[in-house]
Amino acid sequence: MSSVRTPLRPLPRILRARERGENPDAIERENLARRHEGERDRLRQRAESRLLMLALCFFAAFLTVGMRMSSLAATEPAEPVTASGGAHIQSARADIVDRNGRVLATNLTTHALYAHPHDLVDPAAAARGLAGIFPDLDEAELLEDFTGSRRFIWIRRNLSPEQEQAVHDLGEPGLLLGPREMRLYPNGALAAHVLGGARFGQEGVDAAEIIGVAGTEAEFDDFLRDPAREGEPLRLSLDLTIQAAVEEVLAGGMALMDSVGASAVLMDARTGEIVALASLPDFDPNARPRPLTEGRAEDSPVFNRALQGVYELGSVYKTFTIAQALDLGLVGPETVIDTTEPYRLSGFSIGDFHYYGPTQTVHDVLVNSSNVGTARIAAMIGIERQRDFLGRLGLFEPTGLELVEASGAAPILPWQWRELEAATISYGHGLAISQVHLAAAYASLTNGGTLVEPTLVATDEVQAGERIISPLTSQAIRGMLRDVVAEGTASIADVPGYEVGGKTGSADIPRPEGGYYEDRTRATFAGIFPASEPRYVLVVTLEEPSVVALRETRRTAGWTAVPVARELIRRVAPLLGMPPEIETAGDYRVSGGSN
Repeated sequence: MSSVRTPLRPLPRILRARERGENPDAIERENLARRHEGERDRLRQRAESRLLMLALCFFAAFLTVGMRMSSLAATEPAEPVTASGGAHIQSARADIVDRNGRVLATNLTTHALYAHPHDLVDPAAAARGLAGIFPDLDEAELLEDFTGSRRFIWIRRNLSPEQEQAVHDLGEPGLLLGPREMRLYPNGALAAHVLGGARFGQEGVDAAEIIGVAGTEAEFDDFLRDPAREGEPLRLSLDLTIQAAVEEVLAGGMALMDSVGASAVLMDARTGEIVALASLPDFDPNARPRPLTEGRAEDSPVFNRALQGVYELGSVYKTFTIAQALDLGLVGPETVIDTTEPYRLSGFSIGDFHYYGPTQTVHDVLVNSSNVGTARIAAMIGIERQRDFLGRLGLFEPTGLELVEASGAAPILPWQWRELEAATISYGHGLAISQVHLAAAYASLTNGGTLVEPTLVATDEVQAGERIISPLTSQAIRGMLRDVVAEGTASIADVPGYEVGGKTGSADIPRPEGGYYEDRTRATFAGIFPASEPRYVLVVTLEEPSVVALRETRRTAGWTAVPVARELIRRVAPLLGMPPEIETAGDYRVSGGSN
């Protein structure tokens, strides 16, 4: 509210002063003095208010500074880092564990090393010191970088604690450390082809994005990086102990059989869970090799032979042919088949590795692994029915296995499917599939006859897939596979107490220019145990094996892959909770069919 100004010469007072003979000018001077005095009072009050406000501001500022200084004094000292601009880098990544919760892949807190050359006190000493800490760095190149025009230089993406301390000891203010997480595989090369590997994506000085580049790391990249899952680990179906045993035995067998490569798949026949998957040679995912830029893909250690290796696998296919013929009622196990050699078809001759006579039963065709007998059974089935059956087994499409490489591992089909192709496919040539395909197909035929799809995610749930063959046919096939081990080509695979069944396959390796090598073989054993009620399927393949036995060089699966499979079953069966049992005689066979 503004005050009312008092007139300097109020008329009533002037008139009264004149009546009394006083000087009216004195009244004006008096009122003017009062006005000046009131103005001074207002100015003084305004100045006092401003001083009070300024004092309060200074007090608040000093209080804030004091509280901040107290907070800093109470915290641990830390290395100052340069903040990075741009979007926030999501560096957290969930662990990968085996079916029992044991860590297969995790994150490790570490530091990256970078330099601000303009802040280096002694560039030459810094270059010399870093070359001493990191032998792979060149002192001359570092000095050139440190004395050039660049203002920021990456030196190392991650450091060990010892290297970090050594950098601290150099005492250079221009050498800076940025915190980050790196992907760590604590078991080294174990299960390398399943895990795949990871690398840094978007990087800043204080964080780095971790992204999967292969295997489950790439397949489940979104799951592992999803912050909404709050670090929930990815639980695989692998068993770390079983995986280690499989890789150890497989490596020993590869060396003993002078093989250039080896692979194995161990699968639960009921759930489709892969308990172990190994491919040799392997690699350490902590230092994943770069892909080959020339040569064959399988020459690289990162090539997954069990999944990406799409090959003709030989006589292990005979089980498919005989199972279909039994299920169609075309033959029974005791049906006699003409196995006279040679069997001529479309100008080609089909013969057997061993000749067992002009006739054999269907049971003996499988036990003795007769190409001629299997080809004649395939002719009974016919092209269309054969193709339909193999397609229903999942042998025409990539497996749905949760590895990023699976989509590219498609079976190789014949460009035309005639009687000759039907015959050769019946005993394992002309159709190329992976070991994972083979393991899933054997599980489907022997678990009671229902389709099983392979998986690397722990489920513990029995799959209720499409029915492929009847339970009675499945029982008959199990019996025949048991007899292959008990008295046939896979007799070395017999492990007392575990009732092993299975089938051998020895396929000549094709030449790039056409035809097949005479001295290069791919040896495979596809087995089940126990045969009476299969719980697990095991597939073992050796690339170009060769072993001297009985004074002869042996390359077939019965002499190479089978002994390795036997040792694998002997080692892993107890680890799978399967104590050896005393076998009881059982009749797996079914009657039916005609000659």
